[in-house]
Parts: sequence; C-alpha cells; structure tokens
Amino acid sequence: MERLVLEIVAEKRRARRWSIFFRLVFLGLLVAVLAGGYIAEYTSGTSIGAHTALVEINGEISASSVASADNINAALQDAFDDANTKAVILRINSPGGSPVQASQINAEIWRLRARHKNIPIYAVCDEVCASAAYYIAVATDKIYVNPASLVGSIGVLMEGFGVSGLMDKLGVTRRLLTAGAKKGFMDPFSPMPEDQKTYALAMLKQIHMQFIAAVEKGRGKRLKINDDTFSGLVWTGESAVRQGLADGFGDTDSVARDVVHEKTLVDYTRSENVVDRLAKRFGASLGMGAMHEMMQSGGWSLQ
Repeated sequence: MERLVLEIVAEKRRARRWSIFFRLVFLGLLVAVLAGGYIAEYTSGTSIGAHTALVEINGEISASSVASADNINAALQDAFDDANTKAVILRINSPGGSPVQASQINAEIWRLRARHKNIPIYAVCDEVCASAAYYIAVATDKIYVNPASLVGSIGVLMEGFGVSGLMDKLGVTRRLLTAGAKKGFMDPFSPMPEDQKTYALAMLKQIHMQFIAAVEKGRGKRLKINDDTFSGLVWTGESAVRQGLADGFGDTDSVARDVVHEKTLVDYTRSENVVDRLAKRFGASLGMGAMHEMMQSGGWSLQ
C-alpha cells in the first residue's frame, strides 16, 4: 500500500511538470504568433506609395495611457520619416490630461515641422479636443473641427476633496507627522491653510501661462482674443472657428482628400503591444501558478 501511494504521488508530480511544460510552450507559441502578426501589420502599413499619414490621440493623455508622449511622439516620428508621407493628420478625440505630456508632444511637433518643412501636419478634432488635447493641436499647421465638436478649455485645474469637517463630526483625529513644514501640502484629511491655497494657485497660474503661450505661438494672428479666450471655457467647433481657435470644418477623409489631395491613409498610431497586453493580463497569474505547481511537485523549494 505504501509503495502504491508513493507511485501515485510520483505520477502526479510528473503530470504537473508536463502540465507546466505544455502551458509554457503554448504561451510561447501564442506570443510568437501575435508578435509576428503585429510586426507584419505595421510593416505592410508603411510599405505602400504616396499617402497621408494618420496618428490618433484617443482618451486621456497621460504617461501611463496609450495617448502618452512616448507613444504619440514615436508614431509622429515614423510618419514624418517615411519618404512617401505627403502630410500628417493628427486625429484627436480627448478631453485632455497631463500638461507635461501635452507639452512634450507639442514640442516634438514643432521639432518635426522644422525638420520636415515640406510635410504639413493638420489636427482633426472629433467629439472633443479640450485642455491638454488642444495644447497639442495648436502646434499643427491647421486645426479642423466638426461644427458640434467641443474645443478649447484653455485652463488648468487641481482637484481633490477635503474631509476634515466630516472627520471632526465623527470624532476622528488625523495623525500626520512630517519632516518638512510643507510636506503635508494638499493633505485631504487636514484643513487647507491660506498659505497653501495661495501657493497652489500660483502653481496653477504658472502652468496656465505656459498653456497660453503655446496657444498664442501656434495660432498667432488667427486668434481673436477676448476676455473668455483663456478662461477655461469650452466652445463648439462652430464658435471655435469664429474665434480663430480652429481654421475650418472637416474630418479625416475630407482633409486627406481636399486639403492634402492624397486620400490614401496609413495609420501610424502606436496601440498597446499585443504581447505586453497579454503579459499584463495573464503574466502575473500564470507565473505564480507555475511557481506554485513547481514548488508542489518538488521542482522548487523555499528554505
């Protein structure tokens, strides 16, 4: 009986090892196939003749999103460097996001325009092109919108919650120890002193002035400045054209066809790598599962 039990245990260990092996082989094949497909698609997309390059900015602009400066700038560089590119269209549908990321993309567009003087770049705004998204758009040669697009919001905000009053009612005391008199700046569980509020507003104003400078540089004499221009308001595309925030009406196809006169579009947008997405979704759980199986089967031991 003891020998039979030992044989059963040994067989289970062998089965676990083979299970881990086949899982890892399958994952490797899947990664190879998907990675190969991604590369082939990208290569075939840029191997045709004369075309209008397309780069899309969708959703929140942040360092951790697909619409990051790293991704957008890399796509723009690919688009401008292609000898067959006649113009670049930056299609934007974003409510905004990080001023740092927007500033980096804005600067890269200016650099590429100076380097490739024969390749114009146009911004095409879909539903929304506001705040940080508009910060990016103003670096292009011209901005095209839909009459119902939401455009502008040239302002900066810092948001959060203050719950110190609620804590007082509940009898909860905040214990915050800092080394540095201002280290607790903007702590939501503590009352905001007037000097901290003043400092925060000064920071916002400084970033706002940077935003305004970028808009004035990009739009130049086309911009019809009034008391509301830099107030943070958002306008329809129709109003934006009247105020010089945009140049005209159009979508991606019409700009490629009627402005660039090259209706063939090639998409250079950097989407999240399929392999990276799989790794994020399954990598951690699979790795821990494999480690657990190996440890249970005698392959690994922790002392």
